Amino acid sequence: MDAARRLLSARAEMGPRGPIFASFEFFPPKTGEMEERLWVAIRRLEPLSPHFVSVTYGAGGSTRARTHNTVRRILAETSLVPAAHLTCVAATRDEIDAVARAYWAAGVRHIVALRGDPPDGAATHLPHPGGYDFAADLVAGLKRIAPFEISVAAYPEVHPGAASAEADLDNLKRKIDAGATRAITQFFFDEAVYLRFVERVRRAGIAVPIVPGILPVTNFQQVAKFAAACGAGIPSWLAHLFEGLDDDPDTRRLVAATAAAEQCRILQSSGVEEFHFYTLNRADLTYAICHILGLRPGAKKARGSA
Repeated sequence: MDAARRLLSARAEMGPRGPIFASFEFFPPKTGEMEERLWVAIRRLEPLSPHFVSVTYGAGGSTRARTHNTVRRILAETSLVPAAHLTCVAATRDEIDAVARAYWAAGVRHIVALRGDPPDGAATHLPHPGGYDFAADLVAGLKRIAPFEISVAAYPEVHPGAASAEADLDNLKRKIDAGATRAITQFFFDEAVYLRFVERVRRAGIAVPIVPGILPVTNFQQVAKFAAACGAGIPSWLAHLFEGLDDDPDTRRLVAATAAAEQCRILQSSGVEEFHFYTLNRADLTYAICHILGLRPGAKKARGSA
C-alpha cells in the first residue's frame, strides 16, 4: 500500500461514524459575572441536544443551594435534561433524602451520585454521623425514594483513596449492583488507559455504559493540579504541547481543541460513541470538539447500546 492509500485508510478509520451522544458538565456560579458566563455556555451548547447536562457540588457540599438553583433553572428555562450531583458529605440521610424528593417533585429524574470530596481542611473522607457512608449506599437510598436514573463515577487510573485497582473495581460494581445505570469516568489523556479499564470492567460482569470523561486542557498548570489530586496521569506529549504557551491563551485554546478532538476520534474509532465533557462553564472548546465529531444542531440518531 502506498503512502497516499495508507493515509486515506487511517483517516477513514478515525473519521466520524455518525453523530455522537454527548453530555456536558457545569459547575454552579459563585458571582453574578460567573452566572452570566455559565448561561452563555448553556445557551451555546443547548442546540446540540445533549443526552443530559450535569451540575456539580463543591467540595464538602459547599455549593448545595447554588447547585439546586441552577438545576431548577435549567429545567424551567431550557429544553435540556438536567442531572443533579448529590454527595454523601456534610448531610444526614434524612437531609439528602429530602433533597432527592424535592428534585423528583420538581421533575428532575437523573442524579449523579457521588461519595464527594472531604470538606476543606479534612485530609480524608469521614462519613457524616447519620449520613450515607459511601456512594453505593447513596445509590441504594435514592432507588428507595424514586426510580431515578443514576450515574456514578469510575476511575480508569484508580481512585487515589482505593486500596488497589481490584478494590476500586469492586466498589464500582457495588454502585452498579445498588442501582446505578451509568458510570462516567474521571478525565484521562491516554486512550489505552480507558480501553483497558473498560475491558476489566466487562470481565468483572459490569454491563452498564462506561462513558469517558473528556477535559479539554486550556490551562495546563491548573489541569496538572487537578490530575495530581485525582490520580490521573499526564503524558509527556501533552505537557510538550503546552510548553511556551503560558502567556498565549489563543494558541492554548487551539491546541486544547485539537488535542481533545484527536483523543475523542481515537476513542470513536474504537467504537466509543458517548462522551461526557467537563466544560468548566465554557462552551467554545466543547462546541468545536462536538462539531468535529459530527454532533451538530438538529442532528438526531437512534440510540444504541453503549
